[in-house]
Amino acid sequence: MMWPSIALLAFVTLQRLAELVLARRNTAALLAKGAREVAPEHYPTMVALHAGWIIGLWLLAPGKPVALFWFLVFMGLQALRLWVLATLKGRWTTRIIILPGAPLVRSGPYRLLRHPNYAIVVGEIAVLPLAFGLPFYAVAFSLLNALILYVRVKAENAALKSAMILK
Repeated sequence: MMWPSIALLAFVTLQRLAELVLARRNTAALLAKGAREVAPEHYPTMVALHAGWIIGLWLLAPGKPVALFWFLVFMGLQALRLWVLATLKGRWTTRIIILPGAPLVRSGPYRLLRHPNYAIVVGEIAVLPLAFGLPFYAVAFSLLNALILYVRVKAENAALKSAMILK
């Protein structure tokens, strides 16, 4: 049966495309309020990594059975993703955007982790390929994601610190 794998891939693809639309809208609104983007040079690499991850899954996963355990873990991550989006509201974006004078968000999942969205993405990049029985794919993209997140988190923390939001 191909439809479960295709349905899951379609869900993730449409979700990511919708998030790009939301991120673009939120970024424009934040910039209009006087926000500034920090460290944009790594953004194309991050987008390419995520696009490559999805494209590769479309090439490798259709027709593969979907492991129920990993599917449920992935869906749990989606609930956490919605929690992050609901907490950040108009401040959620895929870029590093600093709004001067805005306090650091410390509610929702941000009470528990400094970067919960990144933790969720780390999980997704590993878990979705595991749901399709692709452990080597999960490891390879997890390592690539770790490299880009190292750069991104370092840049984001420095930007927050320089804006005196993070002490």
